[in-house]
Amino acid sequence: MTIQFNIPTNLTLLRIALIPLLTVVFYLPWHYSNLACTLIFLLAGFTDWLDGYLARRMKLETPFGAFLDPVADKLMVAFILVLIVQQQASPYLAIPAAIIIGREITIASLREWMAEIGQRAKVKVSQLGKWKTSAQMLAIGMLLYREDLFGIPINLIGYGLLYIAAVLTLWSMIHYLSAALAVIEE
Repeated sequence: MTIQFNIPTNLTLLRIALIPLLTVVFYLPWHYSNLACTLIFLLAGFTDWLDGYLARRMKLETPFGAFLDPVADKLMVAFILVLIVQQQASPYLAIPAAIIIGREITIASLREWMAEIGQRAKVKVSQLGKWKTSAQMLAIGMLLYREDLFGIPINLIGYGLLYIAAVLTLWSMIHYLSAALAVIEE
């Protein structure tokens, strides 16, 4: 089987390539590094939307792209959460970050196992998972920016959204595990 590199797949690879760039910028001793990191993160988010849109619209969906896209998303999220927790060292950030990263590993493994037994459709992405992702991405963007904006406490709102994402993360994980358990009991 050959791997097809098309526009959507290349956008996904770009998203992965943005991770080391974001890391370098994150540690630069530059006053605007937080703004630059936030913009890089927004660019990554845009490529995530665009690769999916183009793959569907142009009928360029491939098995490799279907595999790579969630990997890129999980790498970006895990990497940035580790950076944020390291920078703002606090159990109040470490706990929801660990929940989110742990859930991502658990569900990715569950999906792989379910695919092996021909039951992948039972653990497909749900609306709850999409809400979780939205809260998580907003939280990460705010925690990367972290400065007040027009008197609005962006970092504090990011904390709150991260907790909402962690709760939705646990809820969606229970949903996926329940669906898998039903298959196991059959």
